[in-house]
Amino acid sequence: MRRGLIAAAVGLVAVGAAAGWAITAPRPLPADVTAGLAGDPVAGEYAFLAAGCASCHVAPDDRSEGPPVLSGGQRFVTQFGTFIAPNISPSPQGTGGWTEAQMVNAMARGVSPGGRHYYPAFPYTSYAKADPADLADIAAYIRTLPPSDVASLPHEVGFPFNIRRVLGGWKLLNLDADFVTDTDSTPQLQRGRYLVEAMAHCGECHTPRGPLGGLDTSRWLSGAPNPSGKGTIPAIDPGHLDWSEGDIAMYLTTGLTPDYDSAGGHMVAVIDKLSQLPREDVDAITAYLKAIPPVEGPAAE
Repeated sequence: MRRGLIAAAVGLVAVGAAAGWAITAPRPLPADVTAGLAGDPVAGEYAFLAAGCASCHVAPDDRSEGPPVLSGGQRFVTQFGTFIAPNISPSPQGTGGWTEAQMVNAMARGVSPGGRHYYPAFPYTSYAKADPADLADIAAYIRTLPPSDVASLPHEVGFPFNIRRVLGGWKLLNLDADFVTDTDSTPQLQRGRYLVEAMAHCGECHTPRGPLGGLDTSRWLSGAPNPSGKGTIPAIDPGHLDWSEGDIAMYLTTGLTPDYDSAGGHMVAVIDKLSQLPREDVDAITAYLKAIPPVEGPAAE
């Protein structure tokens, strides 16, 4: 009897482990979504700016002019560990040799060419909402940039967060291709939503996170503690930010606030990219930020 119970328990554990292994497997996009993708590097240059790729993937001390060298190396300190941006330049040390489908799956599903989960410090939870064609355009543009032979550094992440397989469970809870808001009543608001929620991934910094690191979309854009532990990232929802659309557009294109303060920290690099977008896209972003539902309660502290 006892042996039978032990055998049954072992069997249940084995079945549970197998089920867990299957559930947490990386899930790339369906093959029919990525089949035949051929990115346009001209369109990709614009999409690359909107997505702010260079803001994270250029070296931390790179002040050079001209096309960005995406050699990586910037460090992002979080409660789960320190994540280091990898080399994504078109070299053997970066993304050289990756196919369009592999690039798109990395951006939209957080899956590496080798079939491993990427950490969500890479904002694939936002890029999941993007049109795969736009992501393929980014991939095509990256191929035109200077290669770098700098090796990517390993992330500094301890147990249990260094077990990447558990990210499969995290993705089941947090990876969603649906938009957060239904603010899409006009073409301008649809465009603004696409830029804010998908390409520019504003929510990744400006929205608070739950205990497992997923975005708390019930407090969308209401500010968040800085992952480094130093200060806060401000709220930009209309319940906390009382700037006019003109004020917001001025900030996004010049870095100046209505009281003539200026942007600091990582936002400087973000504004550098947003300021290069067409004015109609900046206006779409500002219209969206004024149209979304305000979040009640205090902003993050």
